Amino acid sequence: MSTAVPTRVRPVLGAVESTNRPLTLSRLALVAVALCFGALRLAGVSLSLSTQAAIYLFGMVALNLPHGGYEHFANLRRRRLAFRWRYLGLYLALVAAFVGLFVLAPVAGLALAIGVAVAKGGHGGLRVLDATTGTDHLDSHVQRALAVAVRGGAVMALPIFFWPGVFQAFSHAMVAIFEPGALAEYAAYFGTTRWLVGGGWALAAVTHVGLGYVRGGSSSWLADAGETFLLGVYFAVVPVVVAVGLYFPLWYSTRQVGRDVALDSRRGTGGPDLLAFEDPQRVALVTWGLLLAGAILTFAIAGLLYQFAPNPLGTASPLVGGVAFWSVFVSIIALPHVVVGGWLDSQQGIWMVP
Repeated sequence: MSTAVPTRVRPVLGAVESTNRPLTLSRLALVAVALCFGALRLAGVSLSLSTQAAIYLFGMVALNLPHGGYEHFANLRRRRLAFRWRYLGLYLALVAAFVGLFVLAPVAGLALAIGVAVAKGGHGGLRVLDATTGTDHLDSHVQRALAVAVRGGAVMALPIFFWPGVFQAFSHAMVAIFEPGALAEYAAYFGTTRWLVGGGWALAAVTHVGLGYVRGGSSSWLADAGETFLLGVYFAVVPVVVAVGLYFPLWYSTRQVGRDVALDSRRGTGGPDLLAFEDPQRVALVTWGLLLAGAILTFAIAGLLYQFAPNPLGTASPLVGGVAFWSVFVSIIALPHVVVGGWLDSQQGIWMVP
């Protein structure tokens, strides 16, 4: 079930970027949030950590979580029944394996959680480019991998560099859910790591934009370069808790909707459509039932994690501990989201571009 990586992809189906409203909305949303927090910093106003935590939870739970269910539903609705069961089985197996990793080696679990965020933002973002603005300027597998690293890396690398204290505090809180103090022995290296990670991202970003310019691509390169710059400014200016909490609903999820708009619903038909009913009421009822089942399963996993984690809120206040817990939980369910829903699904996948 390997996935071939296309090169020199042009916008499919004649998609016109200027009319893709979700794409435009994602850019305007990040600009607005960055301007807002830039103005607050200039005015000497800072939000308390509890307020930032509340914004994060609103963004990640209320706004973004439903989109994850929608991605799986859209992917599976026209697939064969055997595929759906295999998909669900692999998903739950990876969830169990990731929970086990956090329990046995929470620091390694934290490292994998950071990697999952990078992979999701990077690969998902690249497929949006494929479907909308095009990727004429990405002329090789190496360039595409670099694009993934830069777009996804911005989500973690820039907060590590620009907000080291808060990032470190929440890293400790996430690890403390399973083993309080386990990250302490690595704290002495954070200062060096900060510069290596930040400098590495900056070098990768300059290389990515520079190679794209050399390879050509005109409008596709310009869109990619502009969005790379926007991501850099956003994560540099907006406090890390708010930045991550709003990035996924306002950027990642919104742009995936833009990808769907550009593709005009051209998904695979390898099996019976779950919504193949003439009666609109049955379509609405089945849709509601499937999304409800997905929501129940998701929160059941969250409940089990909360029940069996030694310190579900770590050693922090309820809101800050809630952010730490949800960050762990969402990374656990995002791992199979990326691996099973994206990389292993060579036929279609959650980021499908025909």
